[in-house]
Formats: sequence, C-alpha cells, structure tokens
Amino acid sequence: MPYPDFIKAFPAIDVPFPEDVVQTAVVRSDDGLVAFFTFLKDMELPPHSHGAQWGTVVEGQIKFTIGGEAKVYKAGDSYSIPAGVEHGAFIKAGTRVIDVFEEADRYAIKQ
Repeated sequence: MPYPDFIKAFPAIDVPFPEDVVQTAVVRSDDGLVAFFTFLKDMELPPHSHGAQWGTVVEGQIKFTIGGEAKVYKAGDSYSIPAGVEHGAFIKAGTRVIDVFEEADRYAIKQ
C-alpha cells in the first residue's frame, strides 16, 4: 500500500539518487529526522556511516550489511544502526521504509 497523500505531501529531501529511483518525504524536528522512502527501482546503497539510525520495512525487501554482518529485512522487520557503524544495502524495487535519524540535518530539505 502506498503512503497516504498527507505523507507524500511532506517535504522531500536532497538524496544523492535520482527521483525515478527513490522518492522521499520527511518530518524534521530539532531532535531528529523521520524519512519515508519509496524505492521505484532496485538500488544499491554504498557503504557509509553517520549518526544512529533506526528503520522499519513497510513493504518489500532490503539486504543490509551492517558492521560487516549481512541480513535480509522484509515487511515488518526493523533494524538499528549505531552511530558510526558502516552499513550498505541492496534495496529491491517496490520497497518502502521509514527511517529515523538522530541527526536532524542528515539530509537537506529540497526547496
């Protein structure tokens, strides 16, 4: 099920991937960033690290490698990535996730 229209109307963020690959909508506070991602095409997320991140798969599948350990996450599964831990992923088309970042400025909001 797609995100409802009111979520899709939230501001988008500036991610380093084309809009025909991933769509975004976010809610930001002084304390963190909540991002709603929809992946329209298969996508490889290169290894990287940043502040702590927690997420849940709403629909689809992600193969995450977190701190060198690979695991497949499906709808209903959640993941927690501690600050500074390297992680990367292969995300299947049709996947939707909600990610919460401890860094409120993790991504810039598109103007």
